[in-house]
Amino acid sequence: MRQQEINYWITAMLNKHSRVSDLNLTVGKTLQVESDGVLVPVDVDPPVKELTPFQTEVFALNIIGGNCRLLTDLVTKGSCDLSYALDENTRFRVNIFSQKGNYTTVLRKLESKIPTIDAFQFPPSFVKMAQELNGLILFTGATGMGKTTSMAAILNRINEERDVHIVTLEDPIEYVHNHKRATFNQREMGEDFDTFANGLRAALRQAPKVIQVGEIRDKDTVEIALTAAETGHIVFSTLHTIDTGQTINRILGMFETDEQPQIRNRLADTIRWVVSQRLLPKVGGGRVAAMEILCTSLRVRDLIVNGETADKTYYRVVQEGSTNGMRTFDQHLLELYQSGLITEKSALSYSSHRSEVKRGLDTIKSARGERTSSIDDLELENEEENAGSSWL
Repeated sequence: MRQQEINYWITAMLNKHSRVSDLNLTVGKTLQVESDGVLVPVDVDPPVKELTPFQTEVFALNIIGGNCRLLTDLVTKGSCDLSYALDENTRFRVNIFSQKGNYTTVLRKLESKIPTIDAFQFPPSFVKMAQELNGLILFTGATGMGKTTSMAAILNRINEERDVHIVTLEDPIEYVHNHKRATFNQREMGEDFDTFANGLRAALRQAPKVIQVGEIRDKDTVEIALTAAETGHIVFSTLHTIDTGQTINRILGMFETDEQPQIRNRLADTIRWVVSQRLLPKVGGGRVAAMEILCTSLRVRDLIVNGETADKTYYRVVQEGSTNGMRTFDQHLLELYQSGLITEKSALSYSSHRSEVKRGLDTIKSARGERTSSIDDLELENEEENAGSSWL
């Protein structure tokens, strides 16, 4: 398989749909793309009914291109991450991994156009985040939920409005920012630094005012990020957690029990915002982001330092914090439903507290003169919620 054939496959997969997010090459399956969250087969000429182990291995090796570090990672760790450019306008974030002795390649299409807060209709709190001068701002959610896009929009606003030095540590670089008012230096793992912790440690000597760390993966990165936030930097990063409250608990869980009191105090002093995201099917096609937003307040600081109780939870504080720009997933789901952007089924499926969302939906439908749930339906919802959240 030659490079020309590989690029032909990639081009054919991109042209399959207008909203392709991922390309998937797995042994035993045909070429596939993910469009609006669903895998769709792709026809090429000559046809590929089922990819063979040889085809996926040659494809992976050509994408790696003889990079010894990536080959070593693939053999010793079972996977490797890299970027790949089809041309100057078409770039991918790539993960190659082994499974049952074969190689699978997944290519995430990267957008070439820098997102903006206005174009994506992000909430007003994003403008406030762009104005923060120090502290820690975290974006959380599963892979592919738009965390990097959200951060890129905020960094773009900073780039347009402030004369500061911005350093990003990425794996790989996704959005390429040009210099505007800010000076932008983007560094890629494997090419410019070896680990996020080491890259962040070095960044503190590079005189930035704004730092983006691709992901917080370990306690070393947390500690250095906290140090950066405490010493006059604004630090943006991501974690894989499902809501804002779990984000704080996940960070604390990286430390031993005797270390946690100090970390609690440091987090309480440095956390500015936590944004958790989920992408939902949008009415009419495409996807729309639901966001839970937590910002620092006296009640949030108290929860971080002293922990949650039956009466005091992150969910309740966020739910009651709308005047500070906070909102829960469930509140945003109801807004999206009322605006006609998502269906009732999606609102319930992605809810954190199904019974609360059900009651909210009934309020909206009642105002529209539509049929609402019966008492029996609501009692059943409460029983289901006692067994666990639908999203969890």
